[in-house]
Amino acid sequence: MKKWVAILALGSLVGCTTLDPYTQESKTSNAAKGAGAGAVAGAIIGAATASKNDRKKGVITGALGGAAVGGGIGYYMDRQEMALRQRLEGTGVRVQREGDNIRLIMPGNITFATNRYEIRSDFYDTLDSVVLVLNEFDKTAIRVSGHTDSTGSDVTNQNLSERRAGSVANFFTTRGVAAGRVQAVGYGERYPIASNDSDAGRQANRRVELELLPLQ
Repeated sequence: MKKWVAILALGSLVGCTTLDPYTQESKTSNAAKGAGAGAVAGAIIGAATASKNDRKKGVITGALGGAAVGGGIGYYMDRQEMALRQRLEGTGVRVQREGDNIRLIMPGNITFATNRYEIRSDFYDTLDSVVLVLNEFDKTAIRVSGHTDSTGSDVTNQNLSERRAGSVANFFTTRGVAAGRVQAVGYGERYPIASNDSDAGRQANRRVELELLPLQ
């Protein structure tokens, strides 16, 4: 069985490459990694559930089914990630890939005025670029989270983070993104990504993040 699992997992990786959006070099795509993992899991399940005489067939069937499921989600998110990177290049918004999830990090200084929750009008075009991708790839859920630095009271920071997340979520829904896909949550100062002991650190912590998660 190990031999068949190895062959099928390797086969799922062949030709499944994509271009790195920064270096433009070929690399193994997340779809290929998902297909490989799915093939292994499917093969194990197929072998375990098949009769002794049909074990080889069970391995093959399970591996192919697992590869299709694992690779399909990965490929979908690969395409969405590339579209976001292309549209958001030079905007100040960072795109991070975490498995099958995509995270967009929007610094507060380009999104909102100080201590305000109304989106800056000069940021509309950037958010509209995100909307175009969200409406094209509509099989993803969107979690919008607001974050602040540690300056000010806990209550003030919590309220500001909630209102900022809500402003971005409302922007999306008014631009045609289905409301059922969008969730807004504020975390206040609870999840810093830098030290609050410096101006640069506090600026990094003042942000809104979008997490895109596959619905499948």
